[in-house]
Amino acid sequence: MIESLSFALSITGPIFIIITLGCWLKRIGLISYEFINTASSLVFKVCLPTLLFLSIQNAAMPTEESVPTIVIAFLSTLVIFFVSWLISPLIVSEPRDRGVFVQGSFRSNLGVIGLAFSAKAYGDEGLALASMMMAFVTVLYNILSVTALTSTLQPGREHRLRPIFVGIFSNPLIIAIVLSFALKLLNVGLPAVLQDTGEYFASMTLPLALLCIGATFSFQSLRRASKIAAWASLMKLLVMPLLCLAIATAFGIRGMPLGVLFLMVSAPTAAASYVMVEAMKGNSELAANIVAMSTLWSIITVSTGLFFLKSLELI
Repeated sequence: MIESLSFALSITGPIFIIITLGCWLKRIGLISYEFINTASSLVFKVCLPTLLFLSIQNAAMPTEESVPTIVIAFLSTLVIFFVSWLISPLIVSEPRDRGVFVQGSFRSNLGVIGLAFSAKAYGDEGLALASMMMAFVTVLYNILSVTALTSTLQPGREHRLRPIFVGIFSNPLIIAIVLSFALKLLNVGLPAVLQDTGEYFASMTLPLALLCIGATFSFQSLRRASKIAAWASLMKLLVMPLLCLAIATAFGIRGMPLGVLFLMVSAPTAAASYVMVEAMKGNSELAANIVAMSTLWSIITVSTGLFFLKSLELI
């Protein structure tokens, strides 16, 4: 148990340090609201799409072993999305915040924490499986996120499909994913100079996004939003992993594939959820609080999950 806790802390610790640094820099006036708005837009429109594009380019195509885990991740994400959508009116009184709650309930931090967990636990083999899972599931994440946020941030237009489809197909993340898959299927590689340039932009994504989360973080707003953030974190860290594990074990998945699947879906809410909410003029404070709370709690939930999976000899 101590080993698992140390493992989780070594991954989440640096993330908390950067979030804390962002909070402190905002407090002393080194980070302004103008910086937060500009940096969030840069991450959403340039850095994060570049990271996703390169991740897909560098990942191997699905194998017979990886397909079941990808399908199960898809199914559990869809179930949690619809469940959180149905219960959101009972938890969130402000209609505009319901999409933020829904997104926080299902969107895992695959590209940062999920991949890091998988690489540390299973090395290159685990990283390869996790990368391919991320490439496919991220498409679903962004479609569901745009659907939830568009429908709740545009009062009176919840049942109109046009703004939802426009939001999906104009989303920089979706464009990057589709373009990357197209080039991969055509076997068209990037010139070395573009690959290296993209790596620079991709490496900016995590620190810049986490600094913005820390700068937006407010203990006062966390107290006000504690109920919503707590429910979203509960859905993300407990309900979704348990559902995913139940489906996977029922289909006989064991060992490394089950371990990677658990580590990916049990990762805390993605920093990208905050970036998307901020870019779409939603309640970014609530989004930041969900990210921070779920990241804090994930130290306990991931370690506990690994302990029981190893004890039961499932991984």
